[in-house]
Amino acid sequence: MRHQSYRAFTLVELLVVIAIIGILIALLLPAVQAAREAARRTQCVNNLTQIILAVQNYDMAHRVYPPGTINDTGPIESLPQGYHYNWISQTLPYMEQFVTYRHIDFNVGVYHENNEQVRKVRMATLHCHSSPVGQRELGFSSYAACHNHLEEPIDKDNHGIFFLNSAIHYEDITDGASHTIFIGEKEVDDQDTLGWMSGTRTTLRNTGTPINEERAPRRGRRPAPEPPVDRGPLHVGGFESFHPGGANFAFGDGSVRFVSETIEPALLQQLADRADGELLMDDY
Repeated sequence: MRHQSYRAFTLVELLVVIAIIGILIALLLPAVQAAREAARRTQCVNNLTQIILAVQNYDMAHRVYPPGTINDTGPIESLPQGYHYNWISQTLPYMEQFVTYRHIDFNVGVYHENNEQVRKVRMATLHCHSSPVGQRELGFSSYAACHNHLEEPIDKDNHGIFFLNSAIHYEDITDGASHTIFIGEKEVDDQDTLGWMSGTRTTLRNTGTPINEERAPRRGRRPAPEPPVDRGPLHVGGFESFHPGGANFAFGDGSVRFVSETIEPALLQQLADRADGELLMDDY
């Protein structure tokens, strides 16, 4: 009887210890996940810092910012048809990607078979590790340049910095580079199939849609509103992030800032327009 009581007591102690360990793990897991996300967010900021530095170095060398996309005609359709070399392709030498740049055949379009291999290159600087990407044949970008302040097709008369055949000088940003969005985060989604070289919605976005709005149904937030334009090849879309509460953006002065997804839509649009002349009445 004494041995049976001892065994029962030992079993109870073991169950208590297991329960305590389970509670501790449950308490520590959110902290571990938060620490991992903080590390991923820091890396994302570092990526954007490197990218905006490359854009500024391009400007110093050419006295103009790289074009958002290059093509004979517009507006740009997000289809694998056209010349479509983008701002990333132009800034590769300033991101320590000389070899990648030299393998691009600029005599033909992005989607030509001559560029098949180079389009598969994956660059760590273009990947935010908070964003799941799955299995992809082509290299991708978690970042997009801002082509316009409204949801409109990518064309030669957009109001951002990077658009169709754009050639924006620093002096053209009359609202101030520190108040103008250059580059922001975007989701690498199922429609993102054209790769990092493509000057389409794959690497260009606008602020006509609130941050993370198009991801709302998948995140348990309120349903997304009806899109202002048909979601066909001319639709571009807004900026998106897997960081909780907003997304990271690189501004023209080289700073990288986290912008909340609750920012007023009108203010977000002001930050994308290079020369609207409006007062910024709110903080962001």
